[in-house]
Amino acid sequence: MGEEEETLKQFPEVGELVVGTVARITDYGAYISLDEYGGVEGLLHISEISSGWVKNIEDHIHEKQKLVLKVLRVDRERGHIDLSLRRVSKKEKQEKMAEWKKRKKAEAIIEVAAEKVGLDPKEFVDKVISAFEEKFETVYSGLEEVVEKGENVAEKVRLPKEWVKAIFEVARLKIKPPRVKVKGVLQLTTTAPNGIEIIKKILLGCKSVKKPRKVKIDIYTVGAPKYMVEVEAKNYKDAEKVLQEVVSYALKEIKSVGGEGEFKR
Repeated sequence: MGEEEETLKQFPEVGELVVGTVARITDYGAYISLDEYGGVEGLLHISEISSGWVKNIEDHIHEKQKLVLKVLRVDRERGHIDLSLRRVSKKEKQEKMAEWKKRKKAEAIIEVAAEKVGLDPKEFVDKVISAFEEKFETVYSGLEEVVEKGENVAEKVRLPKEWVKAIFEVARLKIKPPRVKVKGVLQLTTTAPNGIEIIKKILLGCKSVKKPRKVKIDIYTVGAPKYMVEVEAKNYKDAEKVLQEVVSYALKEIKSVGGEGEFKR
């Protein structure tokens, strides 16, 4: 990496959301140490702390506090960064902080893996993060795939299998594979004398529809003749597909015995 490229990496981009720690408070604002940029400092001016009047800065922020801020201006030559707290929405704050926590967790997992293979933690972490960032949306999402696929990820990220195996051994204890859930209400009715048994059989059959591995189907009554159908999977595509299979099966079966059915989200 060239000197110019390294300098650019040390500074955030204008408009970027960053996580920082309040280093010190002054009469005109606060200096913030940017956690994701090696502790380089930015200025949070008093006018950018709150949309309302700020009489006492310490009523709003305090030293060592973690904040999510928006980058307003960057002067690389002077090493000056202007930040804003008031321009960050509640949603942006929550999403950025969650992302940052996942990043820190990922780094900690990779550091432990470095000890397992007996390599220098900093060098190991840098190489693994660089490889994961090239192939995945985030380092954490890369670790999620490692938990799911194990050493098979080694070829994708072009890292030694021994490294990926060590990462897997640590990550599988710390990361629960992501799951999503879709659901809706299935209504089944029939006037047949053995209607209850018919519906029970249909609902049992719903749980046996063809589905990918690790997809879970739950069906429970919410007051007959209504039944909640929940499908849990690793992604929405699989979950929705299985839900449609369940609904199609149930409606087809109830109609085949002269009954009626409908499904609502």
